Amino acid sequence: MLNKVKKVWPLAISALFGFILAAIIFLPKAYSSNQSVYKTLQSKYKDLNQILQYLNHFYFDLVDIDKIMDGAFFGLMEKLDPHSTYIPAKEQESIDEVFKGKFQGIGIEFDILNGFITVISPVPDSPSQIVGLMPGDKITAIDGQDAYKITKDEVFKKLRGKKGTKVIVTISRIGKSKPFDVTIIRDDIPIYSVGAATMIDNETGYIFLRRFSATTTDEVTASINKLLDKGMKRLLFDLRGNSGGYLEQAAAITDQFITTQDTLVYTVGKIKESNQVFKGSSDVGNNEFSLIVMINRGSASAAEIVSGAVQDLDRGLVIGETSFGKGLVQRQLPLESGAAVRVTIARYYTPSGRLIQRPYEDGNELSYYKELYAKNRESVIDSLKELRPKYNTKSGRIVYGGGGITPDIYIPFKSNVNNETGKVLRNPKRPFFNFASEYANENRNDFDSFDNFRDNWTVPDELFNDFLNHLDSDSIFVLQDSLRLNFEFINNRIKSEIADAIWGKDEGANIRLKLDNQVIEALKHFNEANTFLKSLN
Repeated sequence: MLNKVKKVWPLAISALFGFILAAIIFLPKAYSSNQSVYKTLQSKYKDLNQILQYLNHFYFDLVDIDKIMDGAFFGLMEKLDPHSTYIPAKEQESIDEVFKGKFQGIGIEFDILNGFITVISPVPDSPSQIVGLMPGDKITAIDGQDAYKITKDEVFKKLRGKKGTKVIVTISRIGKSKPFDVTIIRDDIPIYSVGAATMIDNETGYIFLRRFSATTTDEVTASINKLLDKGMKRLLFDLRGNSGGYLEQAAAITDQFITTQDTLVYTVGKIKESNQVFKGSSDVGNNEFSLIVMINRGSASAAEIVSGAVQDLDRGLVIGETSFGKGLVQRQLPLESGAAVRVTIARYYTPSGRLIQRPYEDGNELSYYKELYAKNRESVIDSLKELRPKYNTKSGRIVYGGGGITPDIYIPFKSNVNNETGKVLRNPKRPFFNFASEYANENRNDFDSFDNFRDNWTVPDELFNDFLNHLDSDSIFVLQDSLRLNFEFINNRIKSEIADAIWGKDEGANIRLKLDNQVIEALKHFNEANTFLKSLN
């Protein structure tokens, strides 16, 4: 085996250097305007060649050249900025799926619970929903092969597949005495950007947006129209934890809210192609509702483009915590191996001219992200506010650059969940889901409508005690006296999981929002948001 490796190594290195040398040959033309760069590359190529030859000859153990070179590529990119990166081929497919907004398969959100594939939720309008799969269903076999203790990677391999092909899954369902087979025809499965779209009350709509993918504009437009049909007069647009995505989608979403032809965002880079200006379109924007945008320290990039434009153009209020502070634009460039590099090509600026990128040093990710999670982050930002560059919104309000989007109204997230309840929430056995989905399946016929359930149904005392017994039976050992101190939270979580199982994720989110302190506080500020709307009209 060792001799075989020794024979392969020179071949691998030779192929690698053949590729690099071919690139080097054409470098004089590519770098004709910068000969110093070309000379540096020539010198470093020689060093790389020597290093790999030394490793091949002297290193005491077998060496994975793919792993070594991936590490070198990662190191090369991280010296630029924290957001330029190398993406190995094996990771590229899953990334593409998320941002393209679809894949092909049966369409279930699942987890491996107690060794079984457990349906958390069928994707809306997917083959799994069409054939009637339900939350809590356990897939015990796939095409007749036992699926007990299967890995998640194996699940993906067996359930995903070409559109139009079929797979037979064996289902064990609560209330059914015997498992039964279901034939599912695979299809295109959407990966939704909108996590929830629901009416909080008779006038207030709520949309939670996870990311900005290829389908985001269509999803948000459909959600807004759905809520307008239900009587929405004001919208809470939740971008908390949204790490961004496509620049074009961010501009298009912003255009949903802006009725003027103002600049929404613009980019400035080294080459002409990197310089772009996105303007509002008067026939696209919507001024039928007042607007509050919610952000936190996890809101980045495209999420900051939307919130920054809403703030700069005085379309609505921005509420929550200071955002991430990512003012750089990346472009993903493919490599022949199937890998890719994501390269920062420009800075983006909000309508007022703000650059909101946080300081970074030589791509140092440790210090860059450490600052983000500091407990005193908001107070530090506030203390340095006067040192940051100042800009003016369309109406003359002062806003700040150089470190994220500072909200118009600061509302910190507060959790009243104690340690013991937190353990239950984080437990990989997903006790809330298991308990609530079982209850929902057994009592589904007792509930007539979501509105009645939301407004009138409360968790019976005996059901709370049943939940505590469920934890014991599932070997989840916690201090129950501590759990009782979070009685309201636990009841809310049980109720939301029941709503999720019976009516869907929008309804489940609706219940959970009742205890979200940032949402509760944000609702108190729609008078100010209404003032912005009146000025537009």
